[in-house]
Amino acid sequence: MGFGELIVVKPQAYDLTRVQRLATHAAAPVVEAIQVYDSLGQALAPFNYVVGTTARRGGERQRVFAPDSMARKLAPMLAANRIALVFGPEDRGLTNTELRLCHDLVTIPTAEFSSLNLAQAVMVMAYEMHRAGLQPKAAFAPRLATRHELDGMYTQLTEILTKIDYINPENPDYWMNKLRHFGTRMQLRAKEVSIIRGICRQINWYTGKCYRDGIKAGHRKDAAPPDEEV
Repeated sequence: MGFGELIVVKPQAYDLTRVQRLATHAAAPVVEAIQVYDSLGQALAPFNYVVGTTARRGGERQRVFAPDSMARKLAPMLAANRIALVFGPEDRGLTNTELRLCHDLVTIPTAEFSSLNLAQAVMVMAYEMHRAGLQPKAAFAPRLATRHELDGMYTQLTEILTKIDYINPENPDYWMNKLRHFGTRMQLRAKEVSIIRGICRQINWYTGKCYRDGIKAGHRKDAAPPDEEV
């Protein structure tokens, strides 16, 4: 289907020689270029848009697309953005923590079975992406912020919103998930992420300044008590 970049995260019993023996001649270049990472976060850091596949609905899986509609959405982004399709392990799929790294989710409709063989799921998504790429070119789509840039912004937002008591430090993920969904709908660009991070830095500086000024004012009062009447 034209895909040439394959990334695997913490593969079990990974043997490149065995994989090469099982690969077809046409797939050999893809196998030779396989990238291996220790964490999904590391693997997704350079990507601008991340789509996760899931067979389950509900909970944090609020926004779920069908493969064909997702492919049509992604096609115009490809000119200026790196897009990742993420597939979880066959036995359990993607966890909620891993799903938080995704901008959007896809579920492949089935009749009686809730999940597919991993290879089948990959083929369905690859086929729909290939079909969408054959359609007439859509309007220009800008380069979006990478996963690394977004994660840095969300970490900074969590810290500053906790510091000013906007979110509950006991369960910050509950509130941050709402902000993540909002950010996904906005499709933030790198410059916009930079502006938000700059605002966070300024809030952090100002709250620190207010605290330091309060400490200094308290010291001045202690050092210079009012004159007593004689």
